[in-house]
Amino acid sequence: MTAELKHLDDVVSQSLAHQRKSGTELRMFITTMNGALNVNAGPDALEQLARDIEERFGITMGLGAMVDDESFRPWLDEAKASIDPFYWDRYKKLLHKNGLPQDVITTTDELTDRILGRLGNPGLDEKWDRRGMVVGHVQSGKTANYTGLICKAADAGYRLIVVIAGIHNNLRNQTQERIDEGFIGRDTGRLATQGKKGNRAIGVGLFDDRHVPVGLTNTLADFRKDTASTNTSQIDSYKVPVVLVIKKNHNTLRNLLDWLRENSARGDDQMIDQPMLLIDDEADNASINTKYSKDEITKINGQIRDLLNMFHRSCYVGYTATPFANIFVDPDQYDEALKEDLFPKHFIVGLDAPSNYFGAKKIFIDGIPDDGDPVWLRYITDNEDVLPMKHRIDQTVDELPESLKEAVRAFLIARTIRNLRGQASKHCSMLVNASRFTKVQGLLRNRLHQYVGGIQDTLRVNGARGEAALRDAMIADLHETWEREYFDAEPDWSKVLAAMLEAVAAAKVVEVNSRANGLDYTGESNVGQTVIAVGGFSLSRGLTLEGLTVTWFLRNTMMYDTLMQMGRWFGYRGGYEDLCRIWMPSDAIDWYAHIAEASEELHLELKKMEKAKATPSDFGLAVRSHPASLLVTARNKMGSGQKHILIGLSNAWVETAKITAKPKELAANHEAAVRLLEGMAARGLGPAAADKVNGGHLLKDVPVEVIDQFLLAWRNHEQAFLTQPGPVRGYIHDRQDDELKEWDVLVTDVKSEADNFDIGGWTVGPQMRRIGYADLGDHLLSMSGKRARIASRGVERIGVDEEKAKQAEAAYLAAEKLDGTDEEKRPSFPDRIYRQVRDKPLFVLHVVQVRQPEEKDIDQLRDKSVLDRLPERPVIGWSISLPPSAKPNDRVEYIINMVKFREIYGTEEDDDGAYEDD
Repeated sequence: MTAELKHLDDVVSQSLAHQRKSGTELRMFITTMNGALNVNAGPDALEQLARDIEERFGITMGLGAMVDDESFRPWLDEAKASIDPFYWDRYKKLLHKNGLPQDVITTTDELTDRILGRLGNPGLDEKWDRRGMVVGHVQSGKTANYTGLICKAADAGYRLIVVIAGIHNNLRNQTQERIDEGFIGRDTGRLATQGKKGNRAIGVGLFDDRHVPVGLTNTLADFRKDTASTNTSQIDSYKVPVVLVIKKNHNTLRNLLDWLRENSARGDDQMIDQPMLLIDDEADNASINTKYSKDEITKINGQIRDLLNMFHRSCYVGYTATPFANIFVDPDQYDEALKEDLFPKHFIVGLDAPSNYFGAKKIFIDGIPDDGDPVWLRYITDNEDVLPMKHRIDQTVDELPESLKEAVRAFLIARTIRNLRGQASKHCSMLVNASRFTKVQGLLRNRLHQYVGGIQDTLRVNGARGEAALRDAMIADLHETWEREYFDAEPDWSKVLAAMLEAVAAAKVVEVNSRANGLDYTGESNVGQTVIAVGGFSLSRGLTLEGLTVTWFLRNTMMYDTLMQMGRWFGYRGGYEDLCRIWMPSDAIDWYAHIAEASEELHLELKKMEKAKATPSDFGLAVRSHPASLLVTARNKMGSGQKHILIGLSNAWVETAKITAKPKELAANHEAAVRLLEGMAARGLGPAAADKVNGGHLLKDVPVEVIDQFLLAWRNHEQAFLTQPGPVRGYIHDRQDDELKEWDVLVTDVKSEADNFDIGGWTVGPQMRRIGYADLGDHLLSMSGKRARIASRGVERIGVDEEKAKQAEAAYLAAEKLDGTDEEKRPSFPDRIYRQVRDKPLFVLHVVQVRQPEEKDIDQLRDKSVLDRLPERPVIGWSISLPPSAKPNDRVEYIINMVKFREIYGTEEDDDGAYEDD
């Protein structure tokens, strides 16, 4: 889009903010303004602009959820009459100019009001301390939200605003740029280096350049005591708000604390009277006081507390998309030396993502159909011989895996198609995240540079030869990739090939890590950048890759927060969502699907808590009791020996996604299943008494004793933390006289390529499941594939009253704003909605035939001998769907061997790449 067309877009969009128009009226208005502004765009460009604007203004965003403590007292409505919304009005104009949909701006306005109203009243001259958290989604617009909050807080009277932005310089600098644009209205880097000559208005400053906030940091430098002291040093002497964007670093925090003590603290208590707002971006990262973590991390937690406690009036608002660690902060913990921890005791806000958000649910749940290939995901199966998943710092990279070459070709083709769609002025990026070692990242960058250069050279020589170009092997590879990936997006290969050289001639490969940052989207040009970014942890949290279209992701972390934050591909992909592709190993896909479901449940839990008028402490208890917390809690305070974790099983799903592969234990579990089936038959609940349902045979009113005897005999694998029989049986025993007295039991029976299997008087068709064959080394059958589950989607609907099931489905459609009338586009309902309306618990006995490995799976195995451990006959697994309990807060104790846990999941440094070694 040219600058003139962008100006036309801005004028039309701002007009629509005040008055909506029909499609015909919009096109007439665009045509009129096209002439009035002398843009002189052609009819095709004007029609595309009209469609883009219609799409933007059709985007909606919900208000999310708000959970407050009992002490909340509203103050904002009464104070509004005396507040001049100067900073907010500027920012709102900027959002309109940047093309943010009107509904999203309106909702952001209301949401930031709701958050501001939960902060302390800066006009109230008494001591207060407020602590809260805002839970968003990865790459969904949290920065835009807290920038809006900063503007409104400044309007309301907050004098010092501190933004703590990540642990790396590149993220801090990026956040400073956003604050410059959205709040300060000046380029702080240019101002710092050029003085008055560099005092150039940007962003909000272009609308009104009065009342410029004082920035004590800039895009080039973090907070420095000597620089800050050259300004008027006392916070209360400034006539405008003071803002700092600092790195989450203990040295920086120490300097800030010292500067405040030396220049602004007053009175016997050496505290500061001015109201202060502290925004903790990525609040789950390094802010948590983890008992067994490194001194620096605990030190940062203590320094943030010290900073808050230096002010008579202070607010802490943590922003995160992965709040698991924050929720596990003990709200009752109080350390006299370190003051009170950062648990969000006063409020928790859940942000809804806009309807056009390209997020985990869309990619890893909705985008993986039960009966088809993933929409956006592609599997990496060819890396082990070239770049193993686990490698050392001295790993060589002599060549690229074929899947990475395929991803590069897809990226260059997608860039070309985006150009053909009129997006040549937009940036287009590819992410390669395959190692935490900067040395290995550098080698990858070199190999990628060579490969991209080879494609560019080939296009220069043979790209214009039409059909004859296909005789060139590299162009033939491009053609095959186009056929596989993008034929539906652009079916004319000749058009793609003719445009490709111009589209990708300037493509470059850069490193982004602790030693280099080749990303730079600044600069004024009508041509967007085409960048392949190679990195590790620096690409894994907070940093935005503009126009990210293709990803090749080879990481093995299984930590909820780290894995989700690595998902830089989440965000908004207007006009090219169909071109996006993500390559990753199947295990990573399984984990992302699992975590996506856990994240969805967390946001739903917030909404339920809001309706129930629960408090943040109640929410914390509910989340800490969730079965998913086994993994999160164990990591949050990883000590030695055993970890005792209390889990609630009310409204829970428990299944054997991991099964022992030891022959004796497999035989014992088979015998337990036989006794279960024979025990039911002895009570008149054999095959003849069962109802045939989708997926098997349903038996009703099965006494709890039969289930308990099966669980007592079950041999569990030590890696299957949640299916430890002891805690599950303990939960059942406490309710066996009422809530869990009678059960529904499903015996699975499906049509598959496996032979029928006789067990306990039943003849059933086994389910076919793929496993992670590398796990056989630990005598483990670990379910792999779609969402790493042993059960099929929809199983928890079985046994639910039909009327209740339909009501649950209708409620889900309404909550998600989905249309359920179109059978072809009817969504797949999540199983949790049926669990919530169950009258009786459901026990599922799974009879599973392990699939024989394909050649590509065998090729990945370092030790082929583990295949000898594959069971010949079907194995037994089980699932339980537990309905909500009348005593939802009751919990049972699970025990995790932390030595074994570390063997499985690694140490924090190994997994999240926080330390990129040179």
